[in-house]
Amino acid sequence: MKPVVGVLPLWDESKDSIWMLPGYLDGLLFAGAVPVILPFSADESVLDRITDVCDGFLFTGGHDVSPALYGEKPLCGINDVCEKRDALELAVFRRAAAADKPVLGICRGLQFINAAMGGTLYQDLPSQRPSDISHRQQPPYDIPSHTVKVEKDTPLYKYLQTDNLDVNSSHHQAVKNLAPGLLPMAFSPDGIVEAFFGSEQRFLWAVQWHPERLFRKDEYNGMIFKAFVEAMQDQH
Repeated sequence: MKPVVGVLPLWDESKDSIWMLPGYLDGLLFAGAVPVILPFSADESVLDRITDVCDGFLFTGGHDVSPALYGEKPLCGINDVCEKRDALELAVFRRAAAADKPVLGICRGLQFINAAMGGTLYQDLPSQRPSDISHRQQPPYDIPSHTVKVEKDTPLYKYLQTDNLDVNSSHHQAVKNLAPGLLPMAFSPDGIVEAFFGSEQRFLWAVQWHPERLFRKDEYNGMIFKAFVEAMQDQH
């Protein structure tokens, strides 16, 4: 059976509306999963049922992560945050972790998972950690903007069997201090953590770039979705 993936929703404040970029769903469909966009709900029974039904969870890109999640005050450069999204994702992530359900984080998803597990973030890379590397490329987003070095002896290296990946980049926040239990899997040339995994979870991967925009053109980025889906299939 194809695994069911709960996809954490995007939120449009101006339209009071849930929305979703199709690439996230297309990447999961490509890898053999059935994506389901989750509702914004604080109902404990709803969240419990979602955890039961879904085989894994995809934490998507979007809003800045609120600094309150890692005990800081907002600095200059931080953009819109969505407190109800942070609250939903925290509730779902805690349930997924308790049930050891596979989790994949993309862009904000990587940042959120790190913060949720006790790590910290650069709130704004240009002002806090300037670099010659372009971490926020201009469109089109389906072409690489820099490379990342994949660390040997990590799940990402073992699965992809490559030292380097060409990636796109569309972020201004990033991992500052990794949370306990998270280990890096890839770095950008300027030393930013571009991927990590959970050392105590069956499958907890997160990447800073956007494989959902690259998987049609690049085999390695498609394999990231496939690794996630295989982890869900293995649990049955």
